[in-house]
Amino acid sequence: MATKIMIRIAVQKSGRLSDKSLQLLKDCGIKFDNGGRKLSTQAKNFPMEILFLRDDDIPQYVANGVADLGILGLNEVEEKDQEVDVIKQLGFAGCRLSLAVQKDVDYPGLEWFNGKKVASSYTTIVKKFFAEKGINATTEEIGGSVEIAPGIGLAEGICDIVSTGSTLIMNGLKEVETVMYSEAVLISNPNLSIEKKGILDKLTFRIDAVQNAQKSKYILLNAPNAKIEEISALLPGMKSPTVLPLAEEGWSSLHSVIEENDFWNVIDQLKDAGAQGILVSPIEKLIA
Repeated sequence: MATKIMIRIAVQKSGRLSDKSLQLLKDCGIKFDNGGRKLSTQAKNFPMEILFLRDDDIPQYVANGVADLGILGLNEVEEKDQEVDVIKQLGFAGCRLSLAVQKDVDYPGLEWFNGKKVASSYTTIVKKFFAEKGINATTEEIGGSVEIAPGIGLAEGICDIVSTGSTLIMNGLKEVETVMYSEAVLISNPNLSIEKKGILDKLTFRIDAVQNAQKSKYILLNAPNAKIEEISALLPGMKSPTVLPLAEEGWSSLHSVIEENDFWNVIDQLKDAGAQGILVSPIEKLIA
C-alpha cells in the first residue's frame, strides 16, 4: 500500500506566535487537535503534520529536512542563517530589532557605537548590520534579560526585539536605531519534492484567501438608478459591483468588495453621490 504524502510544518510550541500560527492554519480550514503537551499532531482533513518546536530551532529543522515548512519570525530566520526559502510574509507578530542605550546617553548617531560592546541574542544580525554600516563594535551574546546588560556594565548598548518600547523604558533605556523590521513568515526547505510542492501550493492558496479577506470588506448600499454609474466609479473593488433592482422603482442595491482603507477614503463621496443604507461586513475568505 502506497504511503500517503504529507507535508510537515513546524510552529512555535508556545507563546503568542504559536497561537497566531495555529489560528492561521485553522482559518485555512485545516482541522487538528493541538491539546495537551503533544510534540506533533496530524491534520484530519489536509495532508499535513504539525510539529511543535522552539522557534530558534525551526530554521535548522527546516533546512535539514526534518520539517518541510516552518512559521516563525523573520528575525529568527535571519539570525540562524540556514538554507531555507522565505515563501510568504504572514502579516502578524510584527516587531522591530533595535539598538538601545541608557537613557542619559547623549547619542549623536550610529558612530557612537564605534569601540563599544553591544549585548544581544541576535549577534549574527548585529554583526552584519555593523559591518554594512562600517561600525567597529563588538557583540556579547546573551540569552535572556538583555535589557540589564548596560546597567551591570556588561555592555554599553543592547540590540533586542521591540514592540511597544515599554520594556526599554522600564529598564532605563532608549531606542536609538532600527536594525530590521520583522514579522511572521512561512519558510520552506529549498528541496521539496514535486508532491510536497503541490501541497505547499494548496496551502499558500488558502493563506492568500485568508489574507485577502482580512484586508477587505463586503459593502452593500442602496442608490438611485441615475447615480449607479457615478457610485460604481467610487468603489475600487473587484471588477464592477453587482447591481440588483430594489422593490422601490428607480432604486438599486449595489454589492462590492473593497479594501477597508479605501472605504474610509470614499465614504463621504458615496453619501454625497446619493448612496443610502450603507452596510459594511467582514469577509471570511476571499478568492481573487
